[in-house]
Amino acid sequence: MNTAPIASQIQSGASAQRVDMKFEAVVIPVADVDRSKKFYTKLGWRLDADFPFDNGFRVVQFTPPGSGCSVQFGAKITAAAPGSAQGLYLIVSDVAAARKDLVARGIEVRDVFHPGTPGAQFQIDGSGRISGPDPKHGTYNSFATFRDPDGNGWLFQEVTTRLPGRGLSTLDVATLTELLQEAEKHHSEYEPTAPKHNWSDWYATYIVARQNGKTPEEAAKDGKLHVEGVR
Repeated sequence: MNTAPIASQIQSGASAQRVDMKFEAVVIPVADVDRSKKFYTKLGWRLDADFPFDNGFRVVQFTPPGSGCSVQFGAKITAAAPGSAQGLYLIVSDVAAARKDLVARGIEVRDVFHPGTPGAQFQIDGSGRISGPDPKHGTYNSFATFRDPDGNGWLFQEVTTRLPGRGLSTLDVATLTELLQEAEKHHSEYEPTAPKHNWSDWYATYIVARQNGKTPEEAAKDGKLHVEGVR
């Protein structure tokens, strides 16, 4: 067998330009679309779409606050059993605050815990879990869980400091350019009345806020509060 063409493909692939692959959405199986829509609305997540079609297909999409990835469910969208999606991660900077927010919305969330044994966070029966946050407040080590009406399992994980090389921005050049131009416009409107400050402080706050799903007006307000709060 002539392996030259295969070797050639491998070599050319190694030097090919990498293409960004952004994880956009995860599909979860549900039994009652409207019941699920009501639940995820109650969470305070952003409703992006609810598209029904004549053939019975329907897709509903929600995005958690600050998330670059969305969740989809609907009719004729998956053959998986309702409730079979488990271990769906929601990364938060403060797990206790995240839990408190959902409890205030009327959502049942289990108490904060840390694993006593590796992988305890994934055990549906709760085995291996120790009540309370990690005593050392180590990043990645404190959790809380909740379920949607079908039993699909969500997992809060507290991350305060990421491992090296993780959590870096995946903005492409065109998107970052657009954000900088947008930031420049709003900063120029603020600058005439602003106290003396480093423009980088305002820009950084603005861009992070926009990445977290805030509107330009909300991001500009965050920039103003940050600048005037660090004087």
